[in-house]
Amino acid sequence: MYVIGTAGHVDHGKSTLVKALTDIDPDRLPEEKEREMTVDLGFAWMTLPSGREISIVDVPGHERFIKNMLAGVGAIDLAMLIVAADESVMPQTREHLAILDLLRIRRGLVVITKTDLVDDELVELVKAEVEHTLAGTAFDGCDMVPVSAYTGAGIDDLKTAIDGILYDTETRRDLGRPRLPVDRCFTVSGFGTVVTGTLIDGSVAVGQQIELAPSGRQARIRGLQSHKSRLDSAAPGVRLALNLSGISRDDVLRGEVLTNPGWLRPTRRFDANLRMVKGAPHALKHNEGVTFHLFTAETTGRVRLLDADRLQPGSEGWVQVLLDEPLPMVKGDFFVLRSSEDTLGGGQIADPNPARRHRRFAPEVLERLTMLDAGASEDVIFTIADQMGPCDLQTLSQRSNLSQAEVLERLGTLAEAGEIVQLGEMGLQNDAVVYSRRGWDIVRNQAQVALQGYHNQYPLRRGAPPQELRSRLKVSQPVYLRAAARLADEGVLVDDAGLMRTPDHTVALTESQQSDVAEYLSTLSADPWAPPTDRPVDPELLAYLQERGDVVKVNETVIFTSAAYEDMEARIVAHLQQNGSVTVADARTIFGTSRKYVLPLLEYLDRQRVTRRVGDERVLR
Repeated sequence: MYVIGTAGHVDHGKSTLVKALTDIDPDRLPEEKEREMTVDLGFAWMTLPSGREISIVDVPGHERFIKNMLAGVGAIDLAMLIVAADESVMPQTREHLAILDLLRIRRGLVVITKTDLVDDELVELVKAEVEHTLAGTAFDGCDMVPVSAYTGAGIDDLKTAIDGILYDTETRRDLGRPRLPVDRCFTVSGFGTVVTGTLIDGSVAVGQQIELAPSGRQARIRGLQSHKSRLDSAAPGVRLALNLSGISRDDVLRGEVLTNPGWLRPTRRFDANLRMVKGAPHALKHNEGVTFHLFTAETTGRVRLLDADRLQPGSEGWVQVLLDEPLPMVKGDFFVLRSSEDTLGGGQIADPNPARRHRRFAPEVLERLTMLDAGASEDVIFTIADQMGPCDLQTLSQRSNLSQAEVLERLGTLAEAGEIVQLGEMGLQNDAVVYSRRGWDIVRNQAQVALQGYHNQYPLRRGAPPQELRSRLKVSQPVYLRAAARLADEGVLVDDAGLMRTPDHTVALTESQQSDVAEYLSTLSADPWAPPTDRPVDPELLAYLQERGDVVKVNETVIFTSAAYEDMEARIVAHLQQNGSVTVADARTIFGTSRKYVLPLLEYLDRQRVTRRVGDERVLR
């Protein structure tokens, strides 16, 4: 699934186009319908001709609501830049384009709307002006599709164009660290708190414990929906509505990030390479106050220029940004900086949590940032572990072209910094491996999602077999044993007598199931040595009763209560101790029942190594 965002000047027909594409009106607020102007994010969805599902985020075009536009385009896969044929390129066309370029939205197309209001010659002139505007941006040379949302002309061509672009667009990677920047929060009667947003970097599942950053409040996912369809789990790249339990609607604000507990630390300071917009109204001064935008979050802060006194429009340089409020972020995230009225620039986060405030023009600082960007030896090893983990010492040495001794030294530095996780003592045991911190977070998340998914599918089972979890993690048996031990130490899972479960998983019957169990056991007990074999029972309930020790299943059709089986076993053993052997006919006489029951019983006793078959008789082992 992919997420598409609109962009463009006010009154250029973004919302009308979305409605023409999807039959869904993205304007949901009364004031939007009254004023016929989008003021906040709107949402819609559709299925393309190929069968591919997409979500659409509609953004406001008015300059007063640019912060809402920024909240909508931070996690999109493709942008539709909307330009009206009767007005052509306007100020917000240029600003929205600059923002998309700063956020490195590489997939896009231009939609020329309102073609029913002008002639074909003017449409061609608008295309030429748009083409000139796109020059030098990430959208340079992208497709342009003229449409009329009122007559329907070009709508099918637009759907085909979107389909073609998404055909070559990779789906978002599952990095094992789910993040969902919250763009809406509301209450649904009978369900409670619901948040919405676009899921990136990892998967989530119903029943999963989550944390909101930066507040640190925790909750549990009670339900998931995408496009009004219920889900048990969701992969990255999906727009989701999450029903949360254990948290109030008043405790959640736009800009918070929903994620796994314990890993995403908010920060007030980060290092980045900042790129100024070519059309910025002025140069950026050292320590200048700005408004900072990251996904759906917004705060204020100051920019410390590390290698210049001023950053001119169109230039770039290293900066350290000091935020007034802490925000959660990770290396590689893209952000935008604005003044009170204009977009100034943006960039990519190089270090989300630097240890100290840097000195300006310090060669060692600039060298470190450059090496961090280009890749020092630790960065090389980290990258190998991140891309290929789990990695052993030999693999790291070969891929980095470093000696094993140097690799061990660098691993020590990375481990102290918390950037890698070692399973075993590296260099001393052949099966010791390392993960990057992100790679280990993937393992943690995969284990949590796999176990929660197993519990959702089999709520009456105590836990998942180890081989089930190992197949989900896709690791060798030695790595699995080390990983499972660490996951248990970190409280991700519990090894319950050989079965793997989440720490809070318990098996409990519903009232209906309790009634079914009581009725079933009563039926078996009515004729304990000849119980009915045609009494249907839920296989999961039967497995639960077997594990609880209430019944013994001797073959696919014959099931005794545990009390009846223990009595029958004791009588057979007593007969053998007195007579030396027992036949099927003897057993029929002992229990006054048919061959249908005693033959499976004797075969089960053979398998349990209580008896051994000799010809047509059984003897004690």
